[in-house]
Amino acid sequence: MSAIRYELIKTCAQTGARLGRVHTPHGAIDTPTFMPVGTLASVKGVSPEELKALGAQIVLSNTYHLFLRPGHELVREAGGLHKFMNWDRPILTDSGGFQVFSLSEMRKIREEGVEFRSHLNGDKLFLSPEIATNVQNALGSDIIMAFDECPPYPAEYDYVKQSTERTSRWAERCLKAHERPDEQGLFAIVQGGMFKDLRQMSARDLTSLDFPGYAVGGLSVGEPKHLMYEMLEETVPLLPSGKPRYLMGVGSPDALVEGSMRGIDMFDCVLPTRIARNGTAMTSQGRLVVKNAKYANDFGPLDPECSCYACRNYSRAYIRHLIRADEMFGLRLTSIHNLHFLVHLMEQVREAIREDRLRDFRDEFFEKYGMADNESGF
Repeated sequence: MSAIRYELIKTCAQTGARLGRVHTPHGAIDTPTFMPVGTLASVKGVSPEELKALGAQIVLSNTYHLFLRPGHELVREAGGLHKFMNWDRPILTDSGGFQVFSLSEMRKIREEGVEFRSHLNGDKLFLSPEIATNVQNALGSDIIMAFDECPPYPAEYDYVKQSTERTSRWAERCLKAHERPDEQGLFAIVQGGMFKDLRQMSARDLTSLDFPGYAVGGLSVGEPKHLMYEMLEETVPLLPSGKPRYLMGVGSPDALVEGSMRGIDMFDCVLPTRIARNGTAMTSQGRLVVKNAKYANDFGPLDPECSCYACRNYSRAYIRHLIRADEMFGLRLTSIHNLHFLVHLMEQVREAIREDRLRDFRDEFFEKYGMADNESGF
């Protein structure tokens, strides 16, 4: 029996978007959903208790980084990632593929796996489908990801074809290496770059292997938004309707709404906490750079329509002061706010699907958010 089960609750009559629930060993996740990223078993600046308070249902951690430190064996000894980081809700770990391939000058790809040098100390290391799967087995996350290659953008057709074929072979090896299928659901990652036929090939190859869930990878890597949406429209209909669909590395508000409209169930991104540390807040009226001088005497909340801890208790002026003074609390407040904003946005998306009005919601949201040509500005 698979550790992961998808329940389709409703399809939006306006858009075809899916309202669903992903059942995991550590609880159910209402979808579409946004997953905060805790790369090193911690969402930067935000405690597990605060994540629960703002409504996060699941968090993501990174295999590559945890492989380097503190090491998967230590996490196993601690009782697994849930106990180690004191999070009793679902956890997803990515395979480390994206991080390894972003090291371009420090890695060598071969069929067996990837040789790379640690970004921490330059040590020579090796990751393969088997090692990445075994590391995630040790971490004990609810959802684990197959080891894949993420081609850059732009890339030549022949290179992407070879890379995509290798990703399919690696996915099959991950399946064979997976030691805990009753406790952890292994998701495959559809690749294919910006080539429709390669996306189709990848989806066909991977769905034939019958994974518990499927991710769409290799998007949001520098391509224009319209191209990402084209690739989604080409790929998502080829994925099984009875299994979760996860769009990797996407977290701008517009892309969350557009992705949901195209049948995606799960999203993740470091964006909300990364821009928070630069003093940028996501608000119902669009992007707000709170460290700007015009907010020095503004005693209103970051977003008057927001009910998060930061907006209920602190002003723009105070948060600006903290950030300019390099006080950590200011960065924590903007991080809590941005995560709450995206989690709440997905709650609104789910409600709009339930009421068959997601396209209307998108149009109203984009107009209010001040987006032109569906570009979020983040």
